[in-house]
Parts: sequence; structure tokens; C-alpha cells
Amino acid sequence: MKLKFKSYIYALPLLLAATGLGACDGIFRDHPIDKLPADIIWADPHLVDEYVLPWYRNMDDGFYTYVTTIMKGLGSEYETWYSDQLTVGKSDWYSGDYGSILKSSQQDINTRARTEWSKFYGQINSINTLLENEDKLAPSVKQRVLGEAHFFRAWYYYKMLRLFGGTMIIDRTYDPLVDPVRFPRATYEEMVKFICDEAELASTLLPYENADSDIGRPTKGVCYMLRAKTYFWVAGEHFQNQEKGYLGFPDDRSMEMLDLAAAEYDRVIATGEYGLIQISGTTKKDVVAEYRNIFLTKNSRESIWEVQHANDGDFSYANGHKLDRDAAASSFGGTVAAYNPTQNHVDEYRMENGKRISDKDSGYDKNNPYEGRDWRFYANILYDGAEWNGHTMDIHYETVDGKEVAGEDLTKYGTSTSAAVTRTGYYMAKFLNEKQKIDNDETTASSQNCILWRYAELLLDYAEIDFKRGRTGDALDKVNQIRRRVKMPELTSITWDDIYNERRVELAFEKTIYWDLLRWNVAEKYMTGTTNPLYGVKIVYQANGNRRITNPVVNGRNTVVRYFRARQYYYPLDWDDVRYHGLEQNPEWVEM
Repeated sequence: MKLKFKSYIYALPLLLAATGLGACDGIFRDHPIDKLPADIIWADPHLVDEYVLPWYRNMDDGFYTYVTTIMKGLGSEYETWYSDQLTVGKSDWYSGDYGSILKSSQQDINTRARTEWSKFYGQINSINTLLENEDKLAPSVKQRVLGEAHFFRAWYYYKMLRLFGGTMIIDRTYDPLVDPVRFPRATYEEMVKFICDEAELASTLLPYENADSDIGRPTKGVCYMLRAKTYFWVAGEHFQNQEKGYLGFPDDRSMEMLDLAAAEYDRVIATGEYGLIQISGTTKKDVVAEYRNIFLTKNSRESIWEVQHANDGDFSYANGHKLDRDAAASSFGGTVAAYNPTQNHVDEYRMENGKRISDKDSGYDKNNPYEGRDWRFYANILYDGAEWNGHTMDIHYETVDGKEVAGEDLTKYGTSTSAAVTRTGYYMAKFLNEKQKIDNDETTASSQNCILWRYAELLLDYAEIDFKRGRTGDALDKVNQIRRRVKMPELTSITWDDIYNERRVELAFEKTIYWDLLRWNVAEKYMTGTTNPLYGVKIVYQANGNRRITNPVVNGRNTVVRYFRARQYYYPLDWDDVRYHGLEQNPEWVEM
């Protein structure tokens, strides 16, 4: 059976149930229907594919649990929610796990950390088990599966490095009930070497390009990108001159790590497999439409690594998701308002002429704040007066008989007492399918893939490296490649603020902004309400025809308190393993 991997990998369990394994019927005549001997699994390519399925499913939740994570505390979507670019509409969420983590609750972060720790080591143990049986794998899939195994072992340790610092490197099967060995915490040096060695080994086994049936599997370029991102991460300011080896380097290794990252980005580029999707339109309307489509196109040339969501959008089973439904404004039947861009982020979009809105000669008009902005603003943000699927967004109030009457997109949909609307005066447009049907069937919704790494991010990473290494001309060229794509004027010179701003705009809401704040060592400033309160916008049309625009605090100093404390640069290690293996816990965490 020939099915594209992006469909096949999530359909496999159902396929096996429906067919009874086809030619493998004899297996179940000799063995229990819910258990199979290991030798049977390793020898059957289809069963091996089912075995590796959890490696993919747990690698990243993509768009699947953006909201359910907040309500249930089950996922790892801290990348999206805990920066300063988005907040949520539902006020009761601040009383749950999401609000507790915003408040830097030790108990809730301990719980989340334990979930992630268990998930990562569970997948690593699965990978180790397969690698110890590599000689039993079917020859037809052996090389590819071994490549996947080494890649994912590197991937999960990379995830652990970012979240926990140096952890226990376990490269063999391990059962504490029968094996008394104790594993120490690895240093940054050891973690980086292990991750990059594994990714390099994987790259020797995997192809440059997948066949259609294998779309979604890692390739050489993805392996090189993982090595690059590892070096890029550990080059961060926060990880230099650390007293403890598992928290960072004992000296300043940032320049060395940046050079190693650059060499890996060169390898990704040299594959010739990736590049920016160019935009042919020249009008604002056309550029906005084509830019939005980049994030709706699965496995494009610009995408290096992405989560493969189901094509039919089946949320109930096949790794679909509800992104469009959860983001929808009330005028489209939305009741969640999960993605509210902040005024903080809106202010990051410069003017169409390339100047900051704070520049005196920028042309910015505070009474008409949405005119003449960077065209990516119109692609990413739904603001009062924006057009979306034939509807003019109504996100303002009108004064009627001395009272403020909310517009359609500030009025809750239906009769649900828990329905929500935007808290910031903005809705998100990036990633969303304008034509997605929003109805009462919550099992079927969206199907777009979640891009984890794309070529634009590679260029911005490399621009940062070039700038820090004094190659300002090269940094300028890479930033301008991205600006040219969206028909914005090229910069004539470059500063750190330019690189920082371009990254925040081009990668808005993507799963990198949170981690940027950590590696730049500025998370305490930007994710704490007293130093960086989140603002929204309130627009009121008055009876005299004038428009009053204010920017109230929506999540910070005067409402829900946001804290990011120094201890949160690393989550706490699982306390059971701390005791059993005699590990030193990350600083300032106590067991709850």
C-alpha cells in the first residue's frame, strides 16, 4: 500500500485494526492478539513503523494541544503561551494551570516538568530498545529506521537540554527494578557532544530528500539543522560562565558555539533542498495573501521540519487540531478566543517605509495606528476594520445613550456562559485558514501542519551569528532577503535592534520566541508583569464622531500577575530520579 507518510503514520493503528494485519493473520493464530514477541515486531516493516510512531507523535504537539494544554496541563506549549506576543481570552484559564504557571507556581511547574521528563525518557527508552535489536530489523527498512532512531534520540535530548539543562544520558535499555546502576547528570559539554554525534550518525543513514511515501520523516538537512540549533542554543548568553556544568559552560564558549552553528547552517544550505518561498504579488493585498499561504502549505520548500497533522482535520483521532476554531472571532462562531495578540507585539511592526513607529519622521499616526504598517502586520493580525473571509472585523465600542456598546467581535457568541472574546482588541490571523468552516462539530476542524523550523528562521539565526561575529554586511544581506520577500524596503545598515525586531516580526507566534528570551538572558524582564505588562487596545467611537484609543493593561501589573523567576530558566528534574540517582536538583526548586 502506498500512502504518503503524513497520512500513513497517523492512520497505521486504524489500518492494522481494520485489516487484521492482512498477510500477518498467522501471527495472531500463534500469539495473543494484544501482545507480540519482539522478534515478530522487528522483522515486520509495518509493525516497526507502528513501533516508531510514538517518536513522532511525542516529538512536539504542534497545533494539537495549544488550548487543551492550558486547560489540562498536559502538553509542552510553553513555547507559544509564555512570551509577550500572545495572551488568552478566557478569564477562567487564569485560575487553572495556565494562570498558575504565569504566577510561577512551584507546584504546577513541578507537575508539568514531571510530565515532560517522563515523556522524554519514555521515548528514549523505546529508541534504545530498538537500537539494541537493530540486527533483527527487516533489511528493507533497516537503514531508514536506524536513522530515525538516532535522530530522535538526539531530538529528545535536545528538548531536555533546553528544558532541564544537563540530564542523565541513558543510551541503553534500563530497568531500575533489575538494574542497580545510577546515572549522573551530564554537563553541557557532554550533552552537546551526545546530541550532535547522534544527529551526525543519523545524517549518514538518511536521504537528502524523502520519497512521497516518506514525507514527514527526518532527512540529512533536518539532522544538520538539529546540530545547528543545538550549537545555537548553547551559545546563548545565559549558558556562559556557569558554576555548575549541567547549567552551562564554566567559561565563555559563545563564539566557538556560534561558529559551529554557522558551519551546520552552511550544510543545510548546501543540500539545496530549502529556500524562501518567493512572493510574486506586488500589491499589499496580494503579498498578504501569499505570505499567509506559506503557513498553510504542507511540507513546502521553506519548511525544514514540521509536525504532520492529518489532512482531514479529524481532531478525534488522526492528529488533527482545532486551531482555526480556537482562534475564531465571535462573528464566526468562535467561543474560545485562544490567541490574542498583544499591543506589545503590534507595536513591533514598523512602518511601511521601514522606520520604527517611535521615529519622529516615521509617518505613524496614533489616531490611525493601522495605516502604513509593515505588510506582515496585515497578514498576521486581525484588528478593528481588517477584512477576514468577507467580514469587516468589528472590534470597537460605540457610545449609545451614554453607554459603550460592544461591537460584534467583542460580543460573546451564543448563550454559553464560558464563551470568550479577545481581551486585547486583536485576533490572530497567522497560520489560520480563512475559509475553514467553524460549526458545532468539534471533532473535525483544521489540518494545516505546524512548522517547527523553516528557512527564514535559519537566515535569522545566521544573521544573529554574523552580527555577533562582526560580519555586519552578511547579517544585513540575510535580513534583507526576508524583507525583500514581503516587498518591504531593504535596510541600508543593521543594528542589534534591527535583527531583534525582524526576528520578532517574521517569527511571530512561532515556537522560537520563548526560547529566544531564555537564551538572550532577558526572560525575567519580558515575561514579568511588573517590568513588561501586556497591553491591549480599546477603541471607542464617541457620539460626536471622534474615536478614542487607549491601551489598557490586560495581563500584568494591574490584573493577572505574571512572574518569571530565575529558577524558571530550567524546570525541576523529576524528584523520584533526583533521589534514586543522587542528582543535584536545579537551583531554587523544592519538592511539592
